[in-house]
Amino acid sequence: MGVSGSGKTLVGTAIAVALGIAFFDGDDLHSPEARAKMTAGIPLNDEDRAPWLDRIGVLLSDAVAHPAGVVVACSALRRAYRDRLRAIAGPSLRFLFLKGDKAQMRERVAQRKNHYMPASLIDSQFAALESPEGEGDVVTIPADVKLPESLEGVVQSLYAVIGFS
Repeated sequence: MGVSGSGKTLVGTAIAVALGIAFFDGDDLHSPEARAKMTAGIPLNDEDRAPWLDRIGVLLSDAVAHPAGVVVACSALRRAYRDRLRAIAGPSLRFLFLKGDKAQMRERVAQRKNHYMPASLIDSQFAALESPEGEGDVVTIPADVKLPESLEGVVQSLYAVIGFS
């Protein structure tokens, strides 16, 4: 989880590959209407995000389709959004917060090609962000984490939060 440009897809994909489980990008679960808003530079509101969060929560909780678990990259910017995901996905849900600064995220998003999220929305993402640091099911790492060098430590940190070793 984290703001746009924090590396959610890159890190999430690496974790999923390391664990041998499925990866999904939450961006792919946005409605066409939500994508159109973002493309137009209009930030999403809670009503826009609610059905998206529900789709992500259902995906996370689908033990039949993903018995070994699943990794989903999504912003989960506010505590209420994370709580909604927790309520749907259940107590085994864990978050990895990729923490970075505005300038770095704006630069990364500006360099993207063929993505609907413009760099102009970075400020609104930071305005909406409620830091998850201190929430018991969240591991925080820097958005500029070096992969693959740090991958094993990241995975071990997630397992420690889950209660595995």
